[in-house]
Amino acid sequence: MIYAVAALGALVGAITGLVGAGGGIIAVPSLIYIAGVPLPTAVSTSLIMGALAPLGAIIPRLRGGVDWRTAGAVIVGGIPAAFAGTFIGSLLPDEIVLVGFATLMLVAGAQMLRGRRENGDDRLARPKLWILRALGVGVAVGFLTGLLGVGGGFITVPALVALLGLSLRLAIGTSLVVTVVNALAGIAAHASVTQPDWAIALAFGIPSVIVAFASALVARRLPERVLRICFATLVLLAGAGTAIQAVIGIVTAH
Repeated sequence: MIYAVAALGALVGAITGLVGAGGGIIAVPSLIYIAGVPLPTAVSTSLIMGALAPLGAIIPRLRGGVDWRTAGAVIVGGIPAAFAGTFIGSLLPDEIVLVGFATLMLVAGAQMLRGRRENGDDRLARPKLWILRALGVGVAVGFLTGLLGVGGGFITVPALVALLGLSLRLAIGTSLVVTVVNALAGIAAHASVTQPDWAIALAFGIPSVIVAFASALVARRLPERVLRICFATLVLLAGAGTAIQAVIGIVTAH
């Protein structure tokens, strides 16, 4: 199984480096339905994964690919919300959490697929009350990180594009920074609830970091439209698969 997890790590690293998301939305369902890991352990293990893969993807984007002020505001809103999400998640049935997870992915994927007019300009014109918007995004993403065990890239990127006017490229780089910090906060929040499977996390993490770095270099050369379609397709497929599995779980439980 370790070899399968390593291959999954390489796949997630490729996707994370390319579109700045994908670790949690692939890792959580895979750990549950392929590796047979219980949801609480899958969530905590996914957070370890979510902190590792983006590290390789951030490095090629450090120069000009991150809006650090927005990242800081989102992080400030997200860290306390991650603890709240962890607490709420411990009170809910697994099936309800997975249905919520799938719903959010489908909405985010559809929003990104609709897109916006692209001008290829990565310069940032900040909207009014941008810091309050960024804090709100942080609260939402941090809560989801604690609740679902995802770093938040699948929802952070669309939110940064729609609410703060970032280009997709800048949103991806900014989201990666937020993802790492939120994942670390989520790990701390889950420490008192459940323990990760460290063997799986490391088998996943090592290849994911290496491949994420390589795919991030490739992403810098791709048109924004291609990145948007890749991102939206990934999220919609993962959301549909998770929804089907959640419904099956609810039906079989009754």
